[in-house]
Amino acid sequence: MFENLSLLSLQQYWWIIISVLGALLVFLLFVQGGQTMIYRLGKTETERKMIVNSLGRKWEFTFTTLVTFGGAFFASFPLFYSTSFGGAYWVWMAILFAFIVQAVSYEYRTKASNFLGQKVYEAFLIFNGFAATILLGAAVSTFFTGSMFSVDKMNLVDLTSGRMPIISSWETPFYGLEAIWTIEHLAFIQNIALGLSIFFLARLTANLYFINNINDDNIYKRSKDCLLRNTVAFLIFFLFWLIRLLFIDGFAVNPETKEVYLENYKYLNNFLEMPIVLVIFLIGVVLVLFGIFKTLFQKAKNGIWFTGIGIVLVVLGLFFIAGFNNTSYYPSTFNLQHSLTIENSSSSHFTLTAMSYVSLMVPFVLAYIFFAWKAMDKKMIDKEEVENDSHMY
Repeated sequence: MFENLSLLSLQQYWWIIISVLGALLVFLLFVQGGQTMIYRLGKTETERKMIVNSLGRKWEFTFTTLVTFGGAFFASFPLFYSTSFGGAYWVWMAILFAFIVQAVSYEYRTKASNFLGQKVYEAFLIFNGFAATILLGAAVSTFFTGSMFSVDKMNLVDLTSGRMPIISSWETPFYGLEAIWTIEHLAFIQNIALGLSIFFLARLTANLYFINNINDDNIYKRSKDCLLRNTVAFLIFFLFWLIRLLFIDGFAVNPETKEVYLENYKYLNNFLEMPIVLVIFLIGVVLVLFGIFKTLFQKAKNGIWFTGIGIVLVVLGLFFIAGFNNTSYYPSTFNLQHSLTIENSSSSHFTLTAMSYVSLMVPFVLAYIFFAWKAMDKKMIDKEEVENDSHMY
């Protein structure tokens, strides 16, 4: 089946897989958003227990999705993996560290041998909530603003230059951190705007999650209050990022020569030239807002599902305009011709074919997550449960 597809078709198939995983990851970051509000929503020890244990039942979904996302990128587009993860490693190391301290915190927060103290581990959870969301958002924004790297496959065979025999090189001494502070072309403002958008999106999604998952009047009221504030903050940063994205020059690829060049309104053009993607994006926006308004004004508790589905569709649309329609999904501002596309950075036809058969297991994995989630949420968390349950995070 897959072996009969062209290389381009396989590359596009795997970009869709990557997009789906990235979209699911953004939705699941509600765990990180919730961690930043442990003390804002939980005023007593019992309330904080309910919040932490509500999140503790889901944090592994986020972590697993992140690892799967990275693994899928490595297998399908290895040149991106070696360029970004090998070059912008300070950003990725910071993100990895944030997830490591999160895992440790959930494991040891209430253990008897916890020599650091419960509040230290809670501080780790809050740090993870801030760092993971903002840095991941800034890193994804470089798909549209570009990064300072070079790619030269001849380095592997050139032993006379004195350089390391590596394909990709990062051309700044900050190794990825320049994404959040460089002043070149004001790209860092765009990157930080998306980082803060993801941060406030994770918080508002966490508010919706707590309303759906925790049976406590005080947490319910505080979550609704925070939901409105986080929604306003999210809309400010996201609309700034989106409007600017639609009007900046984008990184287009000539389909004949494969030359990369700057095109006016490239990402706006991508939406207009791929109307299906535009429809997916707009449906997602409507669902995100519907879930929020339904919760705020109709006292509904299932808004998380409308907003969650909407988030997945919005992120899918953004990934599609980043990689499809002759677009460089990882542009090089050091040298435009070194930019990465789904065509010049993918694995071989054989590798993509073999992995495509493995990808047929994805629906079963999603089904497992759905039923596991449903089983864990059969009963809303309340004070009685956290006070009597022997297994507490």
